[in-house]
Amino acid sequence: MSAFDSVSPEQIRSAEKTLSYGTWAITAGAVLFSVLTVTPLVERVTPDGWGATAPILPLVVDTAVVIVVRLDATVARLGGTSGAWPAVLRWMTGLMTLLLNIGDSALDGDAVGVAVHSVAPLLLIVTAEAGLAYRRAINRAVAQIERSRAAEAKEREQRQRADRERERAEREQREQQARDHAETLERERLEREASERAAEREHTARMERERLDREAEQRREQREHDERVRREERQHEDAVRREQREQAERSRLEQRAREVVSLPTREAADHESVNTVNGAVNSRPTPFRKMPEDQARAYLRSFGEGEKSVRQLAEETGWSIGWVANRLRESADDNEPAEAAV
Repeated sequence: MSAFDSVSPEQIRSAEKTLSYGTWAITAGAVLFSVLTVTPLVERVTPDGWGATAPILPLVVDTAVVIVVRLDATVARLGGTSGAWPAVLRWMTGLMTLLLNIGDSALDGDAVGVAVHSVAPLLLIVTAEAGLAYRRAINRAVAQIERSRAAEAKEREQRQRADRERERAEREQREQQARDHAETLERERLEREASERAAEREHTARMERERLDREAEQRREQREHDERVRREERQHEDAVRREQREQAERSRLEQRAREVVSLPTREAADHESVNTVNGAVNSRPTPFRKMPEDQARAYLRSFGEGEKSVRQLAEETGWSIGWVANRLRESADDNEPAEAAV
């Protein structure tokens, strides 16, 4: 804190008012005293009939003094310098006032009068110079105070600007951090959702692969089962056909043997034929042939329900078990309406 900071603007204005009022009071007193002192001197040296003009000279000189004091105060308040001619005018008017005031006493040889009458002019001259110096000093002080305060205001403004910039930078940094945090959270959310979708797709794909594998395994097992069933059916059908062929061949051979045995005239031959047939049967079976469909249907209708099993009928006719079962069911369906009609 500088020494100028302890002086308030009100104190400075009060000092200027004191200086102004004091200067004008001294000037007014000096002018009045000069008019009263100089007028008798001028009257004595003025021609007869012109005595009334005696006050003009002190008034002119004092007016010049007032102009100098007033303008010097204005120029000093503006912080400028009036140059050399105002100084010449100020000192010339001062000296003229001094000489006019002490002139009458000096002509009479009155030293006391000279001293007494020189007080007001000298006080006016010194007051004018001192007032000018005071005003210049006050103006310099005010200018320095204004510069100091301007510098302080500028510094304060710079600090405030720096504080605002720092606050703005901190606010932008916080906002940027908030945006970065929000972007991080959003990126993590997107990554988490992408990971969840990927895991869900992987789970769905795995379940689909497992389902396809199960279906493929089931189809493979079903094919193996079907193949096994068809193979067993073919083996069974082959065995049935083979047994039917063997049974039919035995029946045919037995029928032939019975026909041979029925002839009385050829018992011996028949006996030999039977032995021959038995040897043939035992040595090489005749291949069994599948019955024609019409003959097989008639053969199936010749048996009553329950007399022979489906397997036996299939072996005897050479047809499949399924075909025989369907024909027997059709025959039973045909017989039911007939029985109902009876």
